[in-house]
Amino acid sequence: MAKEKEINLFEYTEESIRSLDWKEHIRLRPGMYIGKLGDGSSPDDGIYVLVKEVLDNCIDEYTMGYGKTVELIIEGKTVTIRDYGRGIPLGKVVDVVSKVNTGAKFDSKVFQKSVGLNGVGTKAVNALSNYFKVTAFREGKEKTAEFERGVLIKEYKEAKTGEENGTQVSFIPDEKVFRSFKFHTEFLENQIWNYCFLNAGLKILFNGKSFVSRNGLLDLLQRKTNEDEIRYPIIHLKGDDIEVALTHNNDYGEDIYSFVNGQHTTQGGTHQQAFREAFVKTLRDFYKKDYDAADIRTGIVAAISVRVVEPVFESQTKTKLGSQFVEEGGQSMRQFIADFFAKELDNYLHKNPALADALKKRIEQSERERKELAGIKKLANERARKANLHNKKLRDCRFHLNDELPAKGKESFVAKQNETTIFITEGDSASGSITKSRNVETQAVFSLRGKPLNCFGLTKKVVYENEEFNLLQHALNIEEGMGGLRFNNIVIATDADVDGMHIRLLLMTFFLQFFPDLVKHEKVYVLDTPLFRVRNKQETIYCFDENEKQAAIKKLGSKPEITRFKGLGEISPDEFAQFIGPGIRKQLMRLEQGDHIQQLLEYYMGKNTMERQEFIIENLRVELDTPVENQ
Repeated sequence: MAKEKEINLFEYTEESIRSLDWKEHIRLRPGMYIGKLGDGSSPDDGIYVLVKEVLDNCIDEYTMGYGKTVELIIEGKTVTIRDYGRGIPLGKVVDVVSKVNTGAKFDSKVFQKSVGLNGVGTKAVNALSNYFKVTAFREGKEKTAEFERGVLIKEYKEAKTGEENGTQVSFIPDEKVFRSFKFHTEFLENQIWNYCFLNAGLKILFNGKSFVSRNGLLDLLQRKTNEDEIRYPIIHLKGDDIEVALTHNNDYGEDIYSFVNGQHTTQGGTHQQAFREAFVKTLRDFYKKDYDAADIRTGIVAAISVRVVEPVFESQTKTKLGSQFVEEGGQSMRQFIADFFAKELDNYLHKNPALADALKKRIEQSERERKELAGIKKLANERARKANLHNKKLRDCRFHLNDELPAKGKESFVAKQNETTIFITEGDSASGSITKSRNVETQAVFSLRGKPLNCFGLTKKVVYENEEFNLLQHALNIEEGMGGLRFNNIVIATDADVDGMHIRLLLMTFFLQFFPDLVKHEKVYVLDTPLFRVRNKQETIYCFDENEKQAAIKKLGSKPEITRFKGLGEISPDEFAQFIGPGIRKQLMRLEQGDHIQQLLEYYMGKNTMERQEFIIENLRVELDTPVENQ
C-alpha cells in the first residue's frame, strides 16, 4: 500500500501541469535570462547584466539618432540610468517593463540593427529587482510607474514636465536573488568603455566621470595593447555595418573581441568564425603562400564589430551569435566578412608595404616555432590521448562550454555552459574534498602533484615536455586557442599558506606566459576559502580574514568555538559544498590597462633582484592570532 502511494506522488496528471506568470518564470529560472547570479566579484555576474539590459535600450536610441548622452549613477546598491532618446510612449510605460514580448523592436523599421530584440530585457530587470521605477519624458509630459519584484505597486498619472525627452530607470537588485552583492567600479567602467568604443561620439557619464571614444575600435585596441609590445601599428578598417581593428604581438594564442549591434559576444559566434577564416584567406592570397592558419593567427589581437538586422543569439544573455546571414534574404555572414577583407585589408597592405613586411615576419616566426615543436608535440599528444582515457588528474563534469547546443532547451543548456568551472587543486586531500562536494554537472577538478614548474622565460615547448602542463592544456582544450575552451571559469584552488601562494603564482605564470588570452578575457580566478570557523550551538560563521573573525566573535559572544583551517583538505566535503556553490567567493585574475605581461613576469618570477627583495621587505606583514582561539 505504501509503495502504491509513493508511485502516485510521481503520477503525471492534470494537477501536475502548472502555468507560471512572466515574473515567476524569470525569478524561478533567472539563469536563463541573465546567466549566472554571483555576488558581483566576476564581470559576467547577473547584477552587471541587469545594468547592461537597461543601457542596451539607451544605446538603441542613440543608434537610431536620438540622444547623445547617457547618465549612469550607482549609489550603494541603487542603479539609476537616464537617456535622452525619444522616451517610451506614455500610454505604454507599464506594459514595456512588465509584459513579456512587448516592445517596439519586433518591427525592424523602428529599431534597425538593435541589441534588444525579444521584449524580455527590462522585464527581467524588473522581476529581479526589489524596487524598480521607470519614468518616461515625452513632449513636455511625464509618466511614472513603480514596481516591487515585478509587481506594479504605484502608477502615477501623466503630468507636465520641463525635462528633456527620454527615459529614466532606477532599480535595486533583489538580495534574495543576488546574495551579498556589490558593484565593482572597474567591471562597470570596462562595460561602459565597450559601449563607447562601439558608438563613437556617444558620451556616457558614470557617477560624474565622462566616457567617450572618437576612434571606435582603434581606441579599444590601443587600450588592450601596449605600443612597445605590438609588432606593427594597428590596422583600422571601416565599412558599411562592419568595423575591424587588428595587430599582432609576441604572445601565444588569439585575442579577439567581437561585437554585434554593440553587444559584446564573449563567446564569439558566426561573425568571429567568419573573421578568422577571412583573415587567413586574405593573407594567403596577398603573400601568395599557403601559410598554416595557426601561424597566421598566433599572436593576433583584434576587434570586430558588425551590425545585423534582427540578429539571432544562442541565448537571452546574447553572448554568442548564431545568425548565418546579415539580414533575411541577404548575404551570408561568411561572405559579407570575406568580401570586406578581400577588398579593404588587401588594399591596406598594398598601401603599407613596411607594415605588410612586419606582419609577414610575425607569421614566419610562428611557422618556425611550430615546426620546432612538431616532433615533441606529436609524442606529447599521443601520451595525452592515452592519459585522457584514464586521466586520474581530471574529474570531468557533464556539461562543457564548447558542447554543441541541443535543438530544444537551448536557454537552460547555455545557462549550464556559463556555470562550467574547473578547479585546479593542489594535493589529494584538497581535490578529494572538492570532488566529493562539487556539482558533477558543471564542476570539474584537476589535481596537481606538488608545485608545477616555473615556466617564466621558457618556450611553449615546455607545455608539451611537462606532463602535468600538457594534461592541463588538454583538459582545458586550449591547444588551438580559446575557441574550444571547455570551461567558462578556471579557478585556482590552493591553501592560503606560503606554499599555496607559491603554487598560485606558478599557475598564473603558466597562463600569462602561454595562454594570456584566458586572462585578458577574464576566465581565470583564485578561490577564496575560509580561514576560520566560528560557531556556538545555534550558529556557524565562516570567516575569510581576521576582521571577519573578530566580527563573528563579537556577534556570537560568550567564547564561541574557533577553528583555523590550515589547508583545504581540513574542510569537510559537506562544508566545502557551501564555498563552491552559488555563493562562491573568488578573485578575478585581471590585467590593468598598461600592464606589460613580460615585465610583470620578469619582476615576480625572474631572477631574484635587489629591487624585488626590497619590495618584499617593505611589504612584509606579520599577522598575529588573537589569543581567543580554541584549536
